[in-house]
Order: sequence, then C-alpha cells, then structure tokens
Amino acid sequence: MRIAKPSLVTPGANGMYGVAAVAASLFVFAYSSRFGQVSILAYYGLWLPLVLVDYRRVLGNYTRYLWIFAFAIFACLTMFWSAAPSQTLRTGIQYLSHVVCALIAMRTIDSRTLARGVLIGAGLVLAYSFAFGVYHADPLDGTVSFVGAFSSKNQLGFYASLGVYFAVAAILFLGERRLWLAVGAAVGLLSAYALVQSQSATSVLTTAAIAGCAFGLAMLTRLSPQHRKALFVAGSVALVVGGAAFISAGGYEMVLGAFGKDATLTGRTYLWQQGIEAAAATPWVGVGYQAYWVQGFSEAERLWEEFYIGTRSGFHFHNTFIEAVVETGGIGLALLCMVVVVTVAGHLRRFLSADGDREAAVLLGAGLLLAMRAFVEIDIMNPYHVGSFLLYFAAGKLTLPARRSGPVSVRWPAPRLAAATLARTWR
Repeated sequence: MRIAKPSLVTPGANGMYGVAAVAASLFVFAYSSRFGQVSILAYYGLWLPLVLVDYRRVLGNYTRYLWIFAFAIFACLTMFWSAAPSQTLRTGIQYLSHVVCALIAMRTIDSRTLARGVLIGAGLVLAYSFAFGVYHADPLDGTVSFVGAFSSKNQLGFYASLGVYFAVAAILFLGERRLWLAVGAAVGLLSAYALVQSQSATSVLTTAAIAGCAFGLAMLTRLSPQHRKALFVAGSVALVVGGAAFISAGGYEMVLGAFGKDATLTGRTYLWQQGIEAAAATPWVGVGYQAYWVQGFSEAERLWEEFYIGTRSGFHFHNTFIEAVVETGGIGLALLCMVVVVTVAGHLRRFLSADGDREAAVLLGAGLLLAMRAFVEIDIMNPYHVGSFLLYFAAGKLTLPARRSGPVSVRWPAPRLAAATLARTWR
C-alpha cells in the first residue's frame, strides 16, 4: 500500500501517523533518562524528517515565529557569560531544536490528532509506571507516595493531569464518539487513579482547577460571542473576588492541611527565597541557562544536601519565574512570560470571538494548565519535556488563521441555533 507524501504533513489527513508520533514523543519525554540518547534520537526522527517531505509546508515562514523563538535564542546566548558555558551551549541547542520539533508538529497535525496522541501517550506512560514503578518516602514530611517510573511524584502527577484534562477535552470540546470516547474514558480513569496514588497536591489542585475551567468553557460555548465575552468577564471578576475572600477566611491553610502540607509548602517557600537571593546577584542576564544546578557549584551542592537530593541532579526552584530569572535574568524571564501570556491570551481571544473554535478551546485549556503549574513547577523551561512541547505547539497555532470547526460543545445547541449555524456555513 502506498501512502501519498503530502498526506503525512497535512493536518487531519495524517491521523494515524500524528497520533503515533505524539504518543511516542510523550513516552520519550517521560522516560528519556531511562532509555538514554537513543530515545531522544527517535524523538527527532519522528518530526525532523517531515521537512524532507515538503519543507515549505512543514517549516512555513520562520520570520513570523521570532517571538516564539526569542527565549530559546536568548538561552543559547547566555553561553557567553554562563558559569558553565559548555552546559549552557548543549542544553540551549537542545531546547532550541525541541522548539523546532514542536513547531513542525504544530504545522502538520491538528488539535484532534494532538488530543488523541496525548491520550494514548499519557496512557502508555502511566501504564509503564504502574508496571515498573516504585514508592518513595519524602524525607521532608515523612510521607510515602507512588512515584511510578519517575524520580518525583510531581512528574507522575503531571502526566496524570494531562490524561484527565485531554480526556475531558475530548468529550466536551472535540465531541469524540465510540472508540475514542472509550479511550478517553479509560485513560481519564487511569489518570485519576494515578493522581490519587501520587499524592501530589500540586497536580491534584491544578487538575481540579483545569477540569472546572473546561466545564466552564464548555458552558460558554452555548452563548453567542457577545454574550460569551460578557459572561466571561463577569465570571472572572466573581472568581477573583471569591478567591480573595476564601484566602482571607483561612481557606488557604485549610486546603494545605487537607493535603498534609504546612505553610512552607514542604520547604518550597525557603527554596523560593534562596532563588530570589541568587537572582539578585545577576538580575538582568542570569548565571546562564541550566548553569545553576551544576555538580561542584557550592550553592547547588548546599541546596541538594539540605533537601536530601542524593543524586545531585533533577532539582529546581519549583517555580518557573524564579528559575527563569536565576538562569536567564530579567530579560529571559520577560521573553518566556511573553510566550506564555500571548499564547493564553491569543487562544482566549479566539475562543471568545469565534462561533466555534475547537482548537482554541483545547489549546486554551492546555495553556491554562501550564500557566497554573508555572507557579510551582518548571514544566516549560526544559528540553524534551511535554510541558514545553505543548506550550510551543499552542503558541505556533496562533500564527495560523483561526479555524472555525463548528460548535465546540457536545451537540447541545438548540435545533434552531444548529439550523442557523448550518445556514451560515453554506453561505
């Protein structure tokens, strides 16, 4: 059987390849530390060869992506003043090439293929963790939690969060039926179970929040764009006021207590303080991308010892903004925040304005999940990480014309509204 080359790079026509490529990419992101460089080469082999099929369609006009590449390019430039220049150059190139792969994926697959691939990938990652995973005791709070095949319960929790969100998105936004509805339900249940087993407060809270946002967005799709905007603004104001009242009434401490956490968030507030002090030494340009947590450097060694990190690797400040300002300074922080803010705001604008943009709804939810986790994790700062892959995929979609793909919700418009929508389509 022959496969036409253009079908490999045409969104919507390459469903089988796209789902397999995204799923395999997620598995590599999760376990590249276990399988080594061969898995990373396999990841590049999934996306880079597509350039040879049709380089114009796959690459597009990269001058439109300068704002997307800005942080990655600056991360590479920090080599010139880095405390560990070889480390910065190597990881900077890895991050930049990782962004290129995400943009290739963005131009060759659509949001439905992405969601299906993430569902399969998250399911494989969690299944592997349940098959070969272990439990770890946290020396800081004395709890024992399931970390799967990862080194941290938060990493397992993140993949569980992705499984839950994309299962919800597949039903509410993409209206999946039959086989993919069953796949979404199965992966969603497996992810929810993994979330409970991981006991990751970060992942549980952000997953609950993003699931609530998804249901709220689905309800908004029942309204016209004008009413949708008005209700969104009113709901946002009510959420801010209600959140402030909840915190002032002691709700913050109550939530922490429910997860067995204290006011220091198991030492994270101390870690944030240390990061802010480190950033003060080089506030504008930082110490160099990936040049702080280096073996042999006194401050990194001290923090590893204080937090019982025997491997002396895989640790960070548990805050994207602090990590960014320490490594790349205020300039790098501004460039990274620009990508995050523009991505979330851009898809929000498309969602509120368009009659039915499924892609904007799916990618808006993913962007919100990454933005929420940015305050406690660094999902978008590392190469070969699903968080950075999704961020740059979503950012790149903003450079393409918005696609009106019919009602976002699951077939719940009234018959009269559905007839009107069909009439507008035929015009």
